[in-house]
This record gives sequence, C-alpha cells and structure tokens, in this order.
Amino acid sequence: MELKNKKVLLVGLAKTGVSTIKYLDKLGAKTIVNDIKEKAQLEEILAQLKDIKNVEYILGYHPENVDDIDMAIVSPGVPLDLPFICKLKNNNIKIIGEVELAYRLSKNNPTFIGITGTNGKTTTTSIVGKIFKTSNKDTYIVGNIGNPVIDTVDSTNEDSILVTELSSFQLESIDEFRPKVSAFLNVTEDHMNRHHTMENYIAAKSRIFENQKEEDFTILNYDDTIVRDLSQKCNSKVIFFSRKEKLNKGIYLDENNNIIIDIDKKIVLMNADELSLPGEHNLENCMAAIGITYVSNIDLSIIKDVLKNFKSVEHRQEFVRELNDIIFVNDSKGTNPDSTIKAIKSYKKNIVLIAGGKDKGSSFDELLEAAKSNVVALVLLGETAPKIEICAKEKGFEKIYNVKNMKEAVEKSYDIAQSGDVVLLSPACASWDMYSNFEVRGKDFKDNVNNLK
Repeated sequence: MELKNKKVLLVGLAKTGVSTIKYLDKLGAKTIVNDIKEKAQLEEILAQLKDIKNVEYILGYHPENVDDIDMAIVSPGVPLDLPFICKLKNNNIKIIGEVELAYRLSKNNPTFIGITGTNGKTTTTSIVGKIFKTSNKDTYIVGNIGNPVIDTVDSTNEDSILVTELSSFQLESIDEFRPKVSAFLNVTEDHMNRHHTMENYIAAKSRIFENQKEEDFTILNYDDTIVRDLSQKCNSKVIFFSRKEKLNKGIYLDENNNIIIDIDKKIVLMNADELSLPGEHNLENCMAAIGITYVSNIDLSIIKDVLKNFKSVEHRQEFVRELNDIIFVNDSKGTNPDSTIKAIKSYKKNIVLIAGGKDKGSSFDELLEAAKSNVVALVLLGETAPKIEICAKEKGFEKIYNVKNMKEAVEKSYDIAQSGDVVLLSPACASWDMYSNFEVRGKDFKDNVNNLK
C-alpha cells in the first residue's frame, strides 16, 4: 500500500487514532485529523502527537470539503452514516478502519485469528492468546481488547500470530481482512443506537468470515441459532461447539461432562469441572478457544493446562476483595444486558447489583427478569438509572437505590449487603456518560472498594 504524499483523512482521535497517525507519518502521508471534540478536550491525546509535523487538525466539527481526499480511515466509534462520510462513499473514496489498514500493511504475512460476538470476546481472545504464548508462538493480542493492530506491523513476521478481538464497529470497515481462523461466539441485542436493527448488527459481525476461503476455519456456537445459521454463508471449514448438544462433529460435552473434540478424530480433552473460570458462558468461551487452537495445531496438553489455570480477565468478573464476608466483583466489561445476565448466573449467592451507564438503546426486561433469581438489591447510577428503575419496579423489585457516582455506589452496596453476599459491578451499559471507557469505570470501582474500611 503506497501512501506517500497521499491525502489521508483520519476520523476519530482515540487510542487507535494516535497509533495510526504515527504510522501514517512514517509512511509519508499527508494526514488530516478530524474529531468532533474541541482542542481543549483532546489536550492529553494531542500531547502524544506533538512531534508529528505533517498533519492538519480539524477539531470541534466535521469537514465540509472532502473532495481532495485520497483515503479515509475511521476510528471504531465513528458512525459510517455521517453526511461527510457518505459523501466520501459517493466519491468512491476508500473508507477503512485501523484493523484493515494494519492488515494491508503487514507485508510479512502473519497469521490473523479473528474473534467476535456480543459477549465473551475479551475472555476468549485472552485465553487463545495465552495458549499461543504458552506454545512459544510469537503472539500479539490486539484489536478491541485495547491494543492497536497497527502497532504490530513492523514487529511481526510469517511466524507471528495476531489474536484479534473484533467489535462490530471494527468489522464494519474491513475490506480485504482475512483471518486464518475466525470465531463468532454469540449474538444478542447491543449497540442499537449505532446499528439501528439486529439485521444490521448481525451483518456487521458476519463480515469476520466474508473473505475466508476453503482452507480457512470458522468456529461457531451451535447453541446460538442465529450464529448456527450463519454457517450457510461461510466459505471456510465450519467447526461447531456446543455445551447443550452432542454433535456428530465438533466440540461438545458427553454424558460425563467431558469436553470432547471430534473434528478429525475423537478426543476426550478434560472434564468441564476442571476449567478455572466459572459459569456456562465461560464454558462456551473455553470451547471456542479449544476450537481455535486445535485447528491451529497447538499441543493438547498446553490447551488443557491453560484452561485449568487461566485467571479471569481484568474488568471481567474480576475478584477485587472480600470484606466482612462480602465479596466484591468488578465486571465493568459487562456493557450490555446479556453480558450482565451471564455474570449474575455465575453466582449461587445473593447479589447486590451495581448497574447503569450510557444508554445504547437496549431493553432491560430480560435482565431484570433473570435478576429476580438472586439479585436482592439494585444500586443504579448514570444515564440509564431512571430507565432501569422503571423496569425494575414493573418486575417487583423494591430495594432500588439511586446514587450519583461510583463512590456512593460502593458505599451504599456495602451498607446494604449481608454476610455471604456478592457486590457485583456489572453495568449492562456503556461507560461513556461518566467515564472515557469501561477500564476507567472498573478502576474507579476497585479503588473505592479497596478504600472501604
């Protein structure tokens, strides 16, 4: 890809934007950076770019004249239906994201593993990355997990493995991206404020396997009927996994709760009770990881050892502290109702649930119906607090507490929790109404929990 002296419009100054600008400058591109935020809001990010000279900034508003642009690169948080982006499309200007750019620039042909789904992406990506690293593979864990793919371009070679977590936003802007192994874990309603319909959301997610060929692999969740039916659109070899059904071929549980790999031959890998991570959702994540690494020819003993000893990912059902027989768990990565349902179902104890945040257009009916089983109190904050409260009262919840910030949420939860309870931060919403991202939200929760006396 030749970008020297090309006029490249980069839209969105997020973490991937900083890395992309630096690499575009290295390639000699004439970069125009646009962000809807004002300069004063971006001082910390702009400080990281102070040494980049060949760049023009359009901040606080979107550009009107885009007629002389050669290529556009959009950050994942930027909707592709903005008027000036639609104008670029009408002018037949190539519009891609950072993942696609990095894929095209990776001249040494590393192996890409792509993982998507509404929930479980981060955990599955982390497990797969750990298995590859334990196998002494030159492994990079990148993508939506927080590490820009573009940062690896000059470090990788044909023996490198890029385990890539992919959101629907990132997949919307791919073009040639082709993973050797893709995985689609599940799909439930999410990001309706961006995609507007489930059909659009599923279509964006499904792009993960659109460029794959017969020699590639796609790992699909048989128990999710929407994901299962997507197999008809795959050109690659499809491997199903199921925790509910005994499959003729694939990865499944037998009558003794053993995890069976039956792809080219039948293998009893391990008993599901040996997995280190709790919950049915984590069993599915582990099965997907098994499929990805098995078809990548990783030694079975390494796969089994990692699955027995893997620790939870930060901000994903992360144990924080036990105080006076009350357990505090950070699940800030639970950014949609289905994710929070899975977290709730992981515990047999009573739960004081801290929830609320940026409204993504989701319904909370199913979540609050599931919460009736073991959630004894709701502590609500953020933009969606009133919406969740209305729904909770309709479901018969009485112990509902509204708070202004995380400090109040933690203190109120500790105050009302009983011995043996779990205080669970699993917001079921995005963080952007109060925090820059879910990591900052999770850290705020942990800091306040650790300050309790």
